[in-house]
Amino acid sequence: MSATEAAFGLDSLLTDEQRSWRDRARIAGAVIAETIDSDAESAVFRREYVRLLAEAGLIGMGIAGPGVGADAVSYGLACYELEAVDTSWRTFLSVQGPLAMGAIAKLGSPQQRERWLPGMAAGELLGCFCLTEPQGGSDPAALETTAVRDGGSWRITGTKRWIGLASVADIAVVWAKTDEGIRGFLVEATDPGFAATDIVGKFALRASLQCDVVLDGARAEELPGATGLSAAFGCLTEARYGIAWGALGAARACLDAAIERSRTREVFGGPIGAKQLVQARLADAFVEYDKGMLLALHLAALKDAHALAPLPMSVGKLNNVREAIRIASAAREVLAGDGVTDEFPVMRHLANLEAVRTYEGTDDIHTLVIGRALTGLSAF
Repeated sequence: MSATEAAFGLDSLLTDEQRSWRDRARIAGAVIAETIDSDAESAVFRREYVRLLAEAGLIGMGIAGPGVGADAVSYGLACYELEAVDTSWRTFLSVQGPLAMGAIAKLGSPQQRERWLPGMAAGELLGCFCLTEPQGGSDPAALETTAVRDGGSWRITGTKRWIGLASVADIAVVWAKTDEGIRGFLVEATDPGFAATDIVGKFALRASLQCDVVLDGARAEELPGATGLSAAFGCLTEARYGIAWGALGAARACLDAAIERSRTREVFGGPIGAKQLVQARLADAFVEYDKGMLLALHLAALKDAHALAPLPMSVGKLNNVREAIRIASAAREVLAGDGVTDEFPVMRHLANLEAVRTYEGTDDIHTLVIGRALTGLSAF
């Protein structure tokens, strides 16, 4: 058992069903862990692991497929376990599930749900969520991609950036401006007007795919319920929930590595774990993990009660990612020089977490969301 989890007493807070989902994710994660160092080094996305996650019922948990009955804690634990291996695979779960499948499930027609969701839950079809644009970043209201009516369908023209899975996707959820405001659409990746190119040279999320997307008159089908940015933000709130749990998985992996190393590495006549400064680093890191896990469990209770509003979700994303980075940094210090090698996963997690800190709302954006909620005044 993880030393960090044992100290927190996580198992005692879980039901048998939640532990079962956690164990499924942990088993799948163990398979991914066998190649993750080389995959990250070589920037390889292994499509075969998609089927592994589908067979475990982890794709689209709470939305469709075998995991449709999973509660919020169970889904959080799946994100937690996969990110303990590597953020790339929790990112996959977020893009395929809450973003792509979630948009179709909540905003699509019955025919669209029947057409896409079963295959996506089975890992046979992949989806992506095209909102972010090269110039827009944190200001999605300023998007420049446009959609115009063309008979019974639409044509979309514009560019998107940092779109997960776009180069391997079968279906894209695309957000664009229309004469009636911002709307969400479905674009099939086989359409000649849809082109996705992998972004290379990344120092983070190297076992994952993020892409530039060009839409050149791509034929689109509207999502009936995808009217206004509030519809897109609803999908993002769901994805941020998984991030709040996932970041703690990366933090746990780093802290466990530091704790084990503190027991076995000896300097000045004894294990470094017996030194006060090392214990202080580990204790501070554990306290932040402890608080982050309690926050994640609180978010789960809100989600199951259908009361997960933007404010608590911004708190969860801001706090847990920020503190996971601090935990990873503290672990690197305990591991000393060896902490920057691939003997330990810490630098890989640290780089990944820096990417997570940026996507789905930067620290600054979530800070302003919280400030607006507290004061009633917008600083945007």
